[in-house]
Formats: sequence, C-alpha cells, structure tokens
Amino acid sequence: MAQVPQPLDALAVRAWCTLALQALGRAREEIDAINVYPVADGDTGTNLYLTLESATAAVEAVFAGYEAGAAVDAPRPTLAGTIQAMAHGALIGARGNSGTILAQLLRGMAEVLAADDESARGDARMLRLALRQAADSARQAVAHPVEGTVLSVASAAADALTGAEGDCGDVARAAYEGARAALMATPGQLAALKRAGVVDAGGRGLVEVLAALVETLTGEAPMPPRGTHARVESDPPDTSTDTRTDTCEDLCADESGPAYEVIYLLEADDAAVARLRERLDALGDSLVVVGGDGLWNVHVHVDDAGAAVEAGVEAGRPYRIRITHFAAEDVHTGAAGRPPRERAQRAVVAVVPGEGLAGLYEEAGATTVLARAGEPPASGELVAALRRAHAREVVLLPNDADLRHTAAAAAEQARAEGVRVALIPTRSAVQGIAALAVHEPERRFDEDVVAMTSAAGATRYAEVAIAERQAWTMAGICQAGDVLGLVDGDVAVIGSDITATAETVLDRMLAAGGEMVTLVLGDEAPASVAARLQARVREAYLAVDTVVYDGGRQGPLLLIGVE
Repeated sequence: MAQVPQPLDALAVRAWCTLALQALGRAREEIDAINVYPVADGDTGTNLYLTLESATAAVEAVFAGYEAGAAVDAPRPTLAGTIQAMAHGALIGARGNSGTILAQLLRGMAEVLAADDESARGDARMLRLALRQAADSARQAVAHPVEGTVLSVASAAADALTGAEGDCGDVARAAYEGARAALMATPGQLAALKRAGVVDAGGRGLVEVLAALVETLTGEAPMPPRGTHARVESDPPDTSTDTRTDTCEDLCADESGPAYEVIYLLEADDAAVARLRERLDALGDSLVVVGGDGLWNVHVHVDDAGAAVEAGVEAGRPYRIRITHFAAEDVHTGAAGRPPRERAQRAVVAVVPGEGLAGLYEEAGATTVLARAGEPPASGELVAALRRAHAREVVLLPNDADLRHTAAAAAEQARAEGVRVALIPTRSAVQGIAALAVHEPERRFDEDVVAMTSAAGATRYAEVAIAERQAWTMAGICQAGDVLGLVDGDVAVIGSDITATAETVLDRMLAAGGEMVTLVLGDEAPASVAARLQARVREAYLAVDTVVYDGGRQGPLLLIGVE
C-alpha cells in the first residue's frame, strides 16, 4: 500500500529512515554480491545497512525522548533536530568505505536543512540545496575521489536538480532519476566494474536510499532500476585486456592492495584532522575522513594498522577502533588453502552490558556481544556473533527488551544461512545468567531451549540506575540525578541514596518469594552496597541464597535477579 505523501519535516525524516532501512535490508545481499571496488570483500550492502541502522536508532531516540517527556512539556521534534540526529547516528555508526561516505552525505544534508533551527518544515529549495551540499561534502571528504563510484551517483543526483521545479516530492524524484541513470553508467567509468560486469555497489545502495526518500515525500515507491539487481546483462564483462577466466579469487582478493581496513571515531580539532589526513594519505589508500565540530569518523586502508591508530592518537582521542584484515579467515569457507573448520553442534550467543559479565558468560562457553550504555548492538553485530559461534544450533539471549526486534532480525538472517537459531526473549542479563545455568549441550535442542526459557522466565529482574533527565515515570516525576529502582523494566522507586533504594527494590522483589538472589555490581556502584544487600537477605529472608558478580563498566549501577 502506498504511503501518504507528507511534507519534509521531522516525521518525514523518521519515515525516510524506516523505509530506507527496510530497502537496504532487502537489497543487502545483492549489494554485497556486486561489491568489487575499492576492495572486493562483499560487505558494502551490510555496511550501508549498519550505518543507516545507527542513524535510524538515533532518530527513534529523539522521538522516544519526546514521548517519554510529553507529560512535562518536552518540545516536539523539529526538522533540524531530527536530521541532525540522523546524521550524527550515521557518523558514530558508520561502517566501511561506503557507510562512511553515506554518513557524510547525510551530514551535508543536515548542514542545510538544520540551518534554521526554528523551521518546522523544509521546502523544495532547501531540499535541492541539501542534496547539492551532500554530494559536494562527500566528495571533499574522500582523499582521492574516483568516478564510477557512489560519489558520481551522488553528484548526478544533485546535478539533475538544476532547473528542477515543483514540490519536495518532485525534487526527490528528479534526484532519484539522475542517480539511477548515473548508476547504470558506472561500469563505463571504472574498469573494475566493467571487468566484473556490475554496477557500483555503493551507488546501488544510494539509489535505494533516494528511492525511499521519494516514497516518503510522494507516497509512491519508484520502480527499481533494471539491470542493477545482479550483474549487468547488457554489457558483458570485458576480457579484452585479460585472458584469464574470472574466478571468485580474482574478484574477491586484490593482493596488491593494503592488508587492513582501519576505522575509528576521533575527537579532535580541525587543524589536527588536517594533519591527520596528510599522514594517513601517505600510509595507505581509500582514505575518507568525515564529520566536524570536534567529532570525526576516520576510514583508511593500510598495511600498518598500528601506524594508522597512532596517527589518530597524535591528532586527538580515537575510540571505537575497528581493524579488519582483508585476508582474515572466513568462518564459513576457511582461509585460502585451508579447509573450513568444523562447526560445533550447539552454542549460546548473549548480549551483555559490561566487561565483567562478558567474562562470566564466556567462562560458561557463550559467545558475547558487548552492549555499551547508549550504544545497543546493531543486528549486523548479532549476525556476526552468530557466525562467530560457528555452530549448527545456536541459542540467542538478547538480555534486553529493546533488542527483541534486532535479535529477531539477526536470528532470521542466520536461519537463512542454514543455522538453527532459538531466540529466548530474555529482558535482562540476570535472566540470561539463569538460562545459561541450566544449559546442557548434550540434551536435545528443543529440550535445552525449553529448560533455558523456563529458567529465564522464572527470574524476576530489577536494576538501580541514575536518572539522566527529568521524566514522568510509573512512580512519579523524577529529576536528573535521582536514584531509580526499576522492577521488570518499570520505575518502581525514586530515591536519593543508592543503597537505600536498592534495599527497597530487593524487599519488593522478595515479597513475592524467591530462592536465589543474583547481584551484578557496576564499577560505579558503592563498594558497600553488595555487603549491605547480602546482610539484608540473611536477616530478613531465611533459606534465600545470594551470589554476587562484578559487572565492570555497565549501564546500571546494579542488576538484581530473583529466582
């Protein structure tokens, strides 16, 4: 069913994110399959999806904040605030060369659309300027722009708007048509694409994003471009300069290129980043540095990954560093010259909130995904963990109610790859601990899943945390800095003292009975709180055991589980 047309405002940005993410999700595998430039590592579609997933999460957080604070007159989301959130989310979540460029395209649009902080809506003129700024800023972010790539497609989209008239929907459609035509021309601009008989993968992804913008603003999804869903049929691969028969190894490995992809976020000033560009440009290729206002996303291909990171340290504060070896072993196929390693029969994959619990879960044999405060894992990270577990059967423990959709999408993708996945809807890491405690790989898969689900379901959970802002809760209005006691996900206690609040929460949970109390302390919790809670259990609740774990750096000060 066609979407209802809507103006370019905060709601349009939200809808655009949703539609674009869905489109990239559908096209991800196809885009991965045609990825031959700059490195044929088959991940352009995945990287674009993960980047936009981060952007979408940032936009949803804007609306969630408004909805949570509606009772205290929180301001409605604006076009400026929402498009800036989209751009920032893409920046901090950018993956790979393609994702980094997409982040800069969105940042360029935000620079125009957010110029007037008071504007509730954008008009056609603003959208034209935004798409022009997007294309220009993305090209400037790349050290050595190459035609026949996503940069060409973005420029063509902006060029198509010269003299364009009409409303925002007309502008979006003109940009889409220009991008689609440019995409079909990319094999004639880049030898690697012509030899492989494909269009540019990054450009293909951008066409999907622009198609989603058209659908958002007009209510009608444009027809997908023909010839871009697989290898270009009308122009067979060019073999005139190469008498070899193309093989997977020919297209998927370029041994003459750098060995590593290095990506990190960087806090630094403009002058330091200018020097960093020069140094990284001398170290490798595919250099893209995007961002501004003190926060940057750095992407480069190098042989010396350490030197690339050291350059970031000299420029400012690099973090969320990712280093990928292009020749790293694929867990499904094995490295060249070696057979694939044998799959295990069964594994457990769990999302955990801190390093301490990650160690605990890993000691029990689980593969873990770390969920840092404010940075929930994307579905791609969960899929990577499911693959890393390398088992025929996998039990997935999301340990967070907000991750249920992300975990379900990851499970579905793993099933499509032939892995049997059972998703147990654990809502807290303490429920995951209970499930893991009864896990027996020797049992039949269904029996093991039932036992783990029952153990998790029989565990009530709570947490103690500090309020970040004023908000309406089930227990009343809290202020920033208040101590919150949440039971089964809802705020039940608002206090001023961490230990006293934790005691009140524990008493409420044990009032309904229990045999085992699990306490997971974050590194910012008072050192005395565990001893006080253990003493409370001994004094008031006979025959109830207590176990304490160090959660390390985690979001909540304290996690509590009662079985």
